[in-house]
Amino acid sequence: MNRFLVKSVMQSLINGRSYCGSSISNGHVYMAAVVGRSVQLNGQQNGMAFGGFEWRRMMSSAPASMEKAPFEKEDKKENPVTEDKKGKEVLASSYWGISRPKITREDGTDWPWNCFMPWETYKADLSIDLKKHHKPKNFTDKFAYRTVKLLRIPTDLFFQRRYGCRAMMLETVAAVPGMVGGMLLHLRSLRKFQQSGGWIKALLEEAENERMHLMTMVELVKPKWYERLLVLTVQGVFFNAFFVLYVLSPKLAHRIVGYLEEEAIHSYTEYLRDIESGAIKNVPAPAIAIDYWKLPKDATLKDVITVIRADEAHHRDVNHFASDIHFQGKELREAPAPLGYH
Repeated sequence: MNRFLVKSVMQSLINGRSYCGSSISNGHVYMAAVVGRSVQLNGQQNGMAFGGFEWRRMMSSAPASMEKAPFEKEDKKENPVTEDKKGKEVLASSYWGISRPKITREDGTDWPWNCFMPWETYKADLSIDLKKHHKPKNFTDKFAYRTVKLLRIPTDLFFQRRYGCRAMMLETVAAVPGMVGGMLLHLRSLRKFQQSGGWIKALLEEAENERMHLMTMVELVKPKWYERLLVLTVQGVFFNAFFVLYVLSPKLAHRIVGYLEEEAIHSYTEYLRDIESGAIKNVPAPAIAIDYWKLPKDATLKDVITVIRADEAHHRDVNHFASDIHFQGKELREAPAPLGYH
């Protein structure tokens, strides 16, 4: 066996030299390794192949299918169209068996949104009292009220009467408290092995509703680069500040949010006045708003701002109610959560 192998190697070297000599005479030099890999040499005239491939096959213990793998990869590279089709098929079918069922609107058309489903939509309650106000009664209330009024000053100076940009910024802040409160109540429920009374879901619903306000406003107002930078800064500061505040005093945190929602109602009322006066064009409502609030197909910006303002009024009530529960010396779980309160 050893003699046969030595003879095969010598024969391969002799053949390699002859091929190299014939190539040099034609002005082309080909160099190839015979140990560990197969190499195919293509000459312009003779088109002969190097014999090392067959020698490597004799020395290898791998099946022939593995030896052909490099050539199969080259074939695949030469046919990218087939690979693209296979990739699309993989995306269409989930390995984990997760697939979205076909969802339609009431009129039978396909549901176009992944961020919310038809059973999460609703018609806003426009009959809610927009003029409700919690009068500060003690030091905590007065501190919360003054803090919110103080925060309004830089907002008025920066945005002035650009209510579209103002609303966009407002919603990036308004969506934080519900998430922070829901998260901390969730952790408390886990630590103490207690039910939350539905308040975790209620606060997360509020956060999601505020986020949908933002998704709607982004369709109407395209934020500039410095406004995006401002959002990053304000969100980073407000999230951490509110997190600490909620840990230290949930009743103060909810009271501040209640007063923030009162200011939001005021801002959206001013927004509506500018629309009605013609200072802001009453453009058609975005498709996402029409589906989320079940608005008429011909709904306008005025209709969208009206339902958003009603949502803010409901959030005002929820947070003042939560603060009142804490002021009574009780925990939120002891009172029924206002689930689905829109």
